[in-house]
Amino acid sequence: MKKLNKEFWEQKYETGEMGWDIGYISTPLKEYIDQLTDKNLKILIPGAGNAYELMYLVENGFSNVFVIDIAKQPLESIKKRIPNFPEHQLLEGNFFDLALNNFDLILEQTFFCALDPSLRTDYVKKIKQLLKPNGKLAGLLFNFPLTESGPPFGGSITEYKNLFQGLFKIKTLETAYNSIKPRADKELFFIFESK
Repeated sequence: MKKLNKEFWEQKYETGEMGWDIGYISTPLKEYIDQLTDKNLKILIPGAGNAYELMYLVENGFSNVFVIDIAKQPLESIKKRIPNFPEHQLLEGNFFDLALNNFDLILEQTFFCALDPSLRTDYVKKIKQLLKPNGKLAGLLFNFPLTESGPPFGGSITEYKNLFQGLFKIKTLETAYNSIKPRADKELFFIFESK
């Protein structure tokens, strides 16, 4: 198994090996955000990368948004693209060490499936800790067989249900109908609510 540490991700950005980065917000997340009416929601984007979701949220009046990434380059890129964005809401560090909490919503886009699969149970517990009661985790998970050749590492509806249903209500977990063409039928859109 590759060591998926800070150096691994920094090198990915330095060499431009960012197959997960499509260059804009994915359609399923854009359409989900379009349905959100409360612009004061406290939102977290973990493993944010270039955070096109952040840009879209800011453009649409959301200001209480935080991003965390273990790599420095994407956060520097965000500062250039959104120069007025509050620096204290751009967090460089390990998601599992994040001390903030009381988030209304956590947006998931390629982060979960980029983590070493041995961390999946820890991810579920950390998400639960970060959310307010009845807070939501929403976004996309990859739907292809789990392999050791990631990232990204795959998974299945059954695996995700087994992982999350103890601490979350599964509100939605289905094949995304509006994925970009290269990811068609390989993404699951989900909304999980903290119990």
